[in-house]
Amino acid sequence: MPIFRTPDERFANLPDYPFEPNYVHIDHRGEELRVHYLDEGPADAPPIVCLHGEPTWSFLYRKMIPILAEKHRVIVPDFIGFGKSDKFTKQGDYTLGLHTGLVRTLFDRLGLQGVTLVVQDWGGLIGLKVATEIPERMGRLVVMNTFLPTGEEKKSPAFAAWRTFAKRSPVFPISTIVAKGCATDLPKAVTAGYDAPFPNRASKAGARAWPAMVPMAPTDPVAQPMRDARAGLAEWTKPVRLIYAPGD
Repeated sequence: MPIFRTPDERFANLPDYPFEPNYVHIDHRGEELRVHYLDEGPADAPPIVCLHGEPTWSFLYRKMIPILAEKHRVIVPDFIGFGKSDKFTKQGDYTLGLHTGLVRTLFDRLGLQGVTLVVQDWGGLIGLKVATEIPERMGRLVVMNTFLPTGEEKKSPAFAAWRTFAKRSPVFPISTIVAKGCATDLPKAVTAGYDAPFPNRASKAGARAWPAMVPMAPTDPVAQPMRDARAGLAEWTKPVRLIYAPGD
């Protein structure tokens, strides 16, 4: 499993991103991986964990973190393949279990309890699965622009085209993809921030892998974990806030 680590100089002088890096190391199939996360606010304050989606990284939450950190401990990891975390260079090395395992490990290492879990896009597929596995550690959920696909729902032609593009296109312009999902134009410094973790084709394997992991049939590998997460949420009794952008 070849691993790429984005050079630190790629992250110099990013707008609204003055945060100190933190790292944990995890073992995955005999490979030691370095995982980056932000940890802001009082260490003894109620924790908020924010999980990013596709194809972003902890930079996504840069403007929310200072506000939340006034009263909370705010923890924002970069998934493997994203941000300052290590990246496998082959799409086939990415699995749902890799990502859910990372979240559980972070909860264990940091001793997190009573967590407000904030999930967005692919952070929802991962985070909501984890929430139903360790509900005793959760205080509440904030669910933004995500879903739990089981392969039984009808997919739009646009999603099928996106899936094919992510897997096969010779170019994969991260900041352009992010910008197309925004309601306002992004300044060049911000688009550079979204591009920072991905200097070459090898570094983008994780971002390319996520669309292909969305179940297209009930027998796809991720379909059953999504059904399990749905079943767990059907029994959920703790507070939940749903936030969806217009047209999503």
